[in-house]
Amino acid sequence: MGRFDGRVAVITGAARGIGFGVATRFAEEGASVAVIDLDEQAAAEAAAKLPVADGAKAVGIGANVGRAADAEAAVERTVAELGGIHILMNNAGVIRDNMLFKMTEDDWDLVMNVHLKGHFLMSKAAQAHFVKQKYGKIVNVSSTSALGNRGQANYSAAKMGIQGFTRTLAIELGPFGINVNAVAPGFIVTDMTDATAARVGMDPEAFRAAAADHNPVKRVGQPEDIAAAATFLASDEASYVTGQVLYVDGGATLV
Repeated sequence: MGRFDGRVAVITGAARGIGFGVATRFAEEGASVAVIDLDEQAAAEAAAKLPVADGAKAVGIGANVGRAADAEAAVERTVAELGGIHILMNNAGVIRDNMLFKMTEDDWDLVMNVHLKGHFLMSKAAQAHFVKQKYGKIVNVSSTSALGNRGQANYSAAKMGIQGFTRTLAIELGPFGINVNAVAPGFIVTDMTDATAARVGMDPEAFRAAAADHNPVKRVGQPEDIAAAATFLASDEASYVTGQVLYVDGGATLV
């Protein structure tokens, strides 16, 4: 018996990186999983790789979470193909890092639309089902960058906005049996962090080593670390936990 037998989990930005790691953990624990990604082919390929349990399913769905019609269609297709929706993890994200004087309006708008607006639209679409069934779990993805990070005015603002959004939804939706929490990852090994290394002219391994040196546990995080936190917050074991932001960063924010 898995913790999520009979449950349907939707994870955005799940074709790779943290999202795929989370989707894999949900599938391993018995959930049917909807992999949402901007690239539907990549989403379908990722869904086909998930270790779904007997009786469970996985589907890949293409959607731009920053568009209301796409968000609503993704949720409705999930319900139609997987038989319901019980868990939403808002993970889709992009970076357009730059110092403020170089940051363009497009850089700002894209990051806000994917992160903050995407969380809003997907949560709004899912909560209609959650409220009706008096049950639901929303796990949002913030970041340690919410506390401020040079060259990330757009990303930091969006990620701190997600924390306020999480707390407010917890207040509004709690009476309907819905828990809303967030995870705030530190440095996690993904294609995105490797791309950042390339952008600043560092070898990915050296970049990871430098990040590991700046936290108490002296290692970088893996998608599995975020998956462990997310599946706890989405489980019934966390039914008395809501409105919280769990930093999964090896203690980096302590120092």
